[in-house]
Amino acid sequence: MEALSKAPLAVGFSGGGDSLFLLKATLDWAKSCGRRVLALVVDHQLQADSARWTAEALARAKALGAEAQALAWIGPKPVTGLPAAARRARHALLAGAAREAGASVLLLGHTASDLAEAAAMRAEGSTVPDPRQWAPSPVWPEGRDVFLLRPLLSLTRVEIRDALAAEGETWLDDPANADLRYARARARAGGADGAVLEPEAARPPPVFAVDDAGALRLSRDAAAAHLAAALLCAAGTERPPRGERLERLVRRLRGGETFTATLAGARIEARDEVLICRDAGETARGGLASLTLAPGETGVWDGRWEIVAGVSSVTVCALQGHASRLSPAQRQSLAKLPAAVRPSLPLLLRHGAAPCSPALDGPSFAAEGGGRARLLVGGRFEAAVGLYDQESVTRCHVRGASAREPLS
Repeated sequence: MEALSKAPLAVGFSGGGDSLFLLKATLDWAKSCGRRVLALVVDHQLQADSARWTAEALARAKALGAEAQALAWIGPKPVTGLPAAARRARHALLAGAAREAGASVLLLGHTASDLAEAAAMRAEGSTVPDPRQWAPSPVWPEGRDVFLLRPLLSLTRVEIRDALAAEGETWLDDPANADLRYARARARAGGADGAVLEPEAARPPPVFAVDDAGALRLSRDAAAAHLAAALLCAAGTERPPRGERLERLVRRLRGGETFTATLAGARIEARDEVLICRDAGETARGGLASLTLAPGETGVWDGRWEIVAGVSSVTVCALQGHASRLSPAQRQSLAKLPAAVRPSLPLLLRHGAAPCSPALDGPSFAAEGGGRARLLVGGRFEAAVGLYDQESVTRCHVRGASAREPLS
């Protein structure tokens, strides 16, 4: 049997009751496995006392035996849409810190009460999703390779606080949780906190394929959720398509129509099967922006390719309009790909080296200066549709690096 991972576990810790219960449980489990636990405390800088709360949470985490790190959401805050912006900022900070620490699993203290509150919020018109027990980080590309584990979804907030009180524990209470300007606070005040709902498990599609260029192929009867995930992953974007436009796409696919369309930054070609790739038309609208990396620097181009520069700097741009600069071998490989896929492939430009695309066969990027290029589309899609159900080994589409990389 393969040995258990020794990678650290990251825990989102606010000092509130749910996260306190979670951190204590995680520390108890990690101690028996010899794993480090890193408590990550986010200061949203939205409350006058937030700095003091952060310091208290850090001290509490360290007293319990965890390593602890403070993270801050700095800069101006939006006037509208503040809860959603704060949620994205929080997830981005947590995912970045977890990955930097070598952790691929981030534990969060969502409970059965959060499931009930999300349902109540949707009933009032919100689009907030249900927290899943095991899911990839919702932010992109900051959340790549980071998975969220929510082990408390079967417990209500009342049960957790009763258990803490029985141990003589105290915890912090964020006043925002009682601020009725926010939908979640209104749902909690309306009694949703006490309800218990069963979380819905993700179900992967029965058939799909992802090629080395980042194009996905699905059957025409693919579920709407899988189509939405394919659009996001193929386009490298984070914002899902609007519900009515996705529903229209599903109806056209179910009707057997042959068509080409664009949606959410992706191109859809529906024939016997559905081809979904990056919309090359984005180049005309200012999309597919170039990325320049210093020697040894890592960056994500267009949300689809992770590039690590080698001994020299590298600029990554879209292949559209530059195919003639490729080597004969790479031009041959390019001709074998569907025409819709070709323009949005990455092209790597380095001083003193021939332009090349990591999506094509031919001399590798690594052989010419030690760089690496990793296609993110396939792994992201597999994670999004529930194919990774535990901390394990995932396959990565890599040029110039190992074809298999551990999640932790």
